[in-house]
Amino acid sequence: MKIVEDYQIPYQAETIRVESAKYIGDFAVRLKFSDGKEKLVDFKSFLMNSRHPTIQKYQNESLFKDFKIVEGNLNWNNYDLIFPVWDLYTANIKA
Repeated sequence: MKIVEDYQIPYQAETIRVESAKYIGDFAVRLKFSDGKEKLVDFKSFLMNSRHPTIQKYQNESLFKDFKIVEGNLNWNNYDLIFPVWDLYTANIKA
């Protein structure tokens, strides 16, 4: 006996991407997403409360503000620091 289940998705969910990012200051970045929404994301608490050396180095503001948008996501130093797009979209960056 062969059991076959047909899973059909009734619609294609939109993939949210970071379209632009501007460093505002004090570890905050204004992001614009592919659906047109904008968020001001504050990374300061996350960075200052981290005990991981890879993350702690981004407490240096000049390193932190040197990010790029790569494939729709905010990326620091070739994936050294990266966050899920949904966390950026909801501005939910926690330590």
